[in-house]
Amino acid sequence: MIGVIDVGGGMRAAYGAGVFDRCMDEGIKFDYCVGISAGSANVVSYLAGQRGRNYVFYTEYDMRDECMSFKNFVKTRNFVDLEYAYGVLSNEGGEYPLDFKAASENPAVFKIVATNAITGKPHYFDKSDMKQNDYGAIKASSCVPAVNQPYYVDGIPYYDGGMSDPIPLEKCFEAGCDKVVIVLTRPKDYERNPKKDVLATKLLTPKYPEAARAMSKRAITYNTELWLAKKYEEKGKVLIVAPDDIGEMKTLTRDKEAIDLLYHKGYNDAEAIAAFVGTKSTQRKKKSIFSKFHK
Repeated sequence: MIGVIDVGGGMRAAYGAGVFDRCMDEGIKFDYCVGISAGSANVVSYLAGQRGRNYVFYTEYDMRDECMSFKNFVKTRNFVDLEYAYGVLSNEGGEYPLDFKAASENPAVFKIVATNAITGKPHYFDKSDMKQNDYGAIKASSCVPAVNQPYYVDGIPYYDGGMSDPIPLEKCFEAGCDKVVIVLTRPKDYERNPKKDVLATKLLTPKYPEAARAMSKRAITYNTELWLAKKYEEKGKVLIVAPDDIGEMKTLTRDKEAIDLLYHKGYNDAEAIAAFVGTKSTQRKKKSIFSKFHK
């Protein structure tokens, strides 16, 4: 069984969008798919067979104020409008609806990682937690602390899955995976600095102390899980696909040129996946990634 993990990372996840488009072009199938934050959006489009869909989101829709803006934050205390991205645009009748039927009928297992704001522990949603026009699990996984209020699913508040289980490799092996592809959105040698999480930890502490605790340990968790992934890579059980450089790109950047470059880096770097998973490349003639209507 072959697994794949997309760690997400806001707009940096355009890299993963490129990786999955290459996988679709080469007919690469994964049996066990895990998405964290924006990585879960990448994975669900891959499972639906909607090549290029995420590229349009990163380079067009996410540039809109309706999706990300301080105007949103002033109005709703949410910088990113998750309902707009994963509801208005993605539901039936939206500008680029998710082919939910195709995604749900895909035989691959799909796990979506979110962080329970009350316990601070990871929660693993799956396809059965989603319904047509109800993609709350993806919204919960993509809910960035400090810039967004928690997203509620069945009365429980959730934040970004990267807080508690950023690279859930052991989850894949426990499920029976023989090999796992890990899609990072920062260079492979990047180590997270705990100082990056101080402000978010302070903001979370009064209302969600356990979530704050998870946030305070986020750097240690990420760095430890990445170290483990590298050890498995040495044994030939993991392939880490990561950009060599992301420049000054931030999580919520709106630099379309940088996003486009990162997407193409992902597409090119994914060349290594076919050999790792034992699939002969069957790359088809490249479809246009600039039309939001291709499937």
